[in-house]
Amino acid sequence: MELLRMWILVLGSLILVEISWSRPIGENQQLIPGDVELAKSYLRTFYTLSLEGRDNRGPTRRIRSASTMEEKVREMQNFFGLRETGILDSNTLDVMKKPRCGVPDVDNYSFYPYQPKWKNHTISYMIAKYTPDMSRENVEKSFNLALKMWSDAAPLTFIKVNHSKADIVLSFARRAHGDFSSFDGPGGVLAHAFQPGQGMGGDVHFDEDETWTTGGQGYSLFAVAAHELGHSLGLTHSRDPSAVMFPNYRHHSSKQYTLSMDDILGIQILYGKPKKDAETRSTVPKKCDPRFFFDAAAVIQNEIVLFKNRFMWMRTTKSTYWNRLREGHITTYLPDISSPVDAAYDIAAKGVAYLFAGHKYWVVQQLKTRSTAGNISEFGFPPSVGQVDAAVHVAEYGKTIFFIGQLYYRYDEHKSQMDPGFPRFIQSDWRGIPRRIDAAFKLNGSIFLLSGTKSYQYDFRQKRVVNIIAGNSWLGC
Repeated sequence: MELLRMWILVLGSLILVEISWSRPIGENQQLIPGDVELAKSYLRTFYTLSLEGRDNRGPTRRIRSASTMEEKVREMQNFFGLRETGILDSNTLDVMKKPRCGVPDVDNYSFYPYQPKWKNHTISYMIAKYTPDMSRENVEKSFNLALKMWSDAAPLTFIKVNHSKADIVLSFARRAHGDFSSFDGPGGVLAHAFQPGQGMGGDVHFDEDETWTTGGQGYSLFAVAAHELGHSLGLTHSRDPSAVMFPNYRHHSSKQYTLSMDDILGIQILYGKPKKDAETRSTVPKKCDPRFFFDAAAVIQNEIVLFKNRFMWMRTTKSTYWNRLREGHITTYLPDISSPVDAAYDIAAKGVAYLFAGHKYWVVQQLKTRSTAGNISEFGFPPSVGQVDAAVHVAEYGKTIFFIGQLYYRYDEHKSQMDPGFPRFIQSDWRGIPRRIDAAFKLNGSIFLLSGTKSYQYDFRQKRVVNIIAGNSWLGC
């Protein structure tokens, strides 16, 4: 009898070893049914977990399985910067339940047969299948912006083609779709990609069971595509939560819309730095050319700042030094912004300016990038708006005017929302102004609207144009 009791105690201890990995840290916490299976599936997919099957050899096999589970949980916790307990605590399960990329966080032969990169820096791509969630135009725009993010950081050129021999093939699919990595329905895995190579190498698949958007309810196609295309170019997952190559999707996070230093270093290790010097010499705008026009303008810290391509000019507003003009590459003054600026506006009372490039915008303070702020959808633009043409803030009314094509929007800075009744047509409300605005800024009580080669001085109280000059007159031409 005593021998039987001892044997029961031994078995109980062994079983406790098997299940201890799944006990939450808090003594009174209980796992929700299904959490253990979710964790096993997650670790199999992303951390190469391989639990040995149970057989007649009894608890010894189960101990080995429990030890393997704990080891993989620790590995996952280490990757995400969690406390390494080997236990399925609530923080660990929360991370496991987040929507994410389907590429493993550790090397897996099907995704990482070796560490390749494209030999040719001119890379072709095609869209094999579109999603019905978005217009074809917005799908293409999202992919273009994602590709541009990487080509801005490395000497890469992307060419869209219409044949299946493209280096990178982008498509949308559901569940099993022919690559041995089935999708799992809404949530969970959003997309996956394969590193450079023949056949399926470089291809990107998006789960059609998700809702894809340009930045509203659902998942931002641009943000997910930027991440997956990093894999297509040869990058693995980053442990840096601020990196585009971090595996989890961040809802409404600015970190999805700009490359971190970790992303930039990773892509430049593979392909080198962009040829900025050659680009600078070849693309310096001829400011006094009679056909010259600006991309964006704002008044920042007593300087009229004007943008064209990847260049900027700064002219002081102080009358004593009126003719003093500085110029240079955008990155000389704003090192975090390598893209051409589409629009800009300043709020002098806050000492900040907002710079826009495609879907992205930055908050700038004293001509230094203070923080990358995110996607323009945060201002309340509809999904069809892919970029802003011009913007100007009218402090007297607390409003910011955004010009987009032939329309304009009015944004209430105090309420942080668009005014109702907009957009409206520019020509309906801005008498004497062309139907499209390239840049705008406010100075000495007037709004200056730059359209083509002309600069229009607009009195916003009288609602009329009071003067017209050549646009490049602001540069002393």
